[in-house]
Amino acid sequence: VQLQASGGGLVQSGGSLRLSCAASGRTFSSGVMGWFRQGPGTDREFVAGLRWGGVGIYYADFVKGRFTISRDYAKNTMYLQMNSLKPEDTAVYYCAADPNWRQIYTTPNRYDYWGQGTQVTVSS
Repeated sequence: VQLQASGGGLVQSGGSLRLSCAASGRTFSSGVMGWFRQGPGTDREFVAGLRWGGVGIYYADFVKGRFTISRDYAKNTMYLQMNSLKPEDTAVYYCAADPNWRQIYTTPNRYDYWGQGTQVTVSS
């Protein structure tokens, strides 16, 4: 499975961006996919996740009400709509996937497949 993340950029505080994560190669009909982020000098942290081929979405508390995760099965693509962005949202955002799980795990080591990351910078 190859994951390609895109959509990052520079935006002012309060602005919006939509990230995309396109899956290719050995695609799967079930499992979980998620978004993580890593700021300078920080650990990679969970942002949002969903069950692929099932029902279930989970958000980190710090993005609830601002970010929305979604998927398009026809395009094998996951999205992260980010609204009301804050400077503290500045980070490299990664998408991740694993076909084996039904539970949305928040720890990076649960995911076998990773995209290359896309930089999101929010200016104040």
